[in-house]
Amino acid sequence: MTAQQEGFYRDGSPVILALDTSTAALAAAVVHGGSTLADIQSFAERNHSVLTVSKVQELLQVAGLDASALDGITVGQGPGSYTGMRIAVTVGKTLAWVWDKPLIGVSSLEALAYGAYREGGEAQLAGAVKQQDVEGLQTTRREWYVPLMDARRGQVYTGLFEAGEGGWQRRRPDGIRLMQKWVDELLELALQDKPASIRIGGDPSLHEEEAGRLAASLSGRSIQVQIVPNDMEGRSLGMLGADRLLRGEQDDIHSFVPNYTQLAEAEAKLAAARQQGG
Repeated sequence: MTAQQEGFYRDGSPVILALDTSTAALAAAVVHGGSTLADIQSFAERNHSVLTVSKVQELLQVAGLDASALDGITVGQGPGSYTGMRIAVTVGKTLAWVWDKPLIGVSSLEALAYGAYREGGEAQLAGAVKQQDVEGLQTTRREWYVPLMDARRGQVYTGLFEAGEGGWQRRRPDGIRLMQKWVDELLELALQDKPASIRIGGDPSLHEEEAGRLAASLSGRSIQVQIVPNDMEGRSLGMLGADRLLRGEQDDIHSFVPNYTQLAEAEAKLAAARQQGG
């Protein structure tokens, strides 16, 4: 280890290698605190299994580091592409074992949402954490982030996250939901909690009609709804992983598995056929 690499350990911020293959993007990065030392986004989805290891090697070369300089490996745990997310999980587990590094799983949906927050909401919140309500009372400005991944048949992989004075937090668990019912749930919750804005990100392309319905329903309620697609970023994943590691959290390498959310379609059909067959 060089003296420069050794210095990374001394300011309290871990050096994290982050990797996600749950979406069409192979997203990877090396992060240190709030800095991105190197990052890669590749959209050759069918080549994730071929490119992942070489991209990791490339990342470390660009960052000027070797494996000994890493404090942990963060992996996007899903949900997402059934085949895709297993690639990052397998590579991450293997590297964590071979290099003897902590393995930190992070929700791929949370990484998508956090990336959207960093792109747009972070600057707004930094300058205006507080807002005045109609009675002149000071209230906390809260932004909601709703990541979407298409799950076919009108369904989405999704969750709900909030950024505000209380920091970054999860409001609803990851899951697979019918988009129509999800919008109904978000509408009811928004009317009750009254966030300043809701940003729908990830890949909403097949669900814009329902997302638009949410926007239209809240247009007269002083709640701004933005539909802004965003791609997976390794740096957002890495920052979330670093936060988990600093809290003393990590995952067991041997038992760590992707968050499939539901059985793959082929497995579900097979299970149903077996059940019918007695």
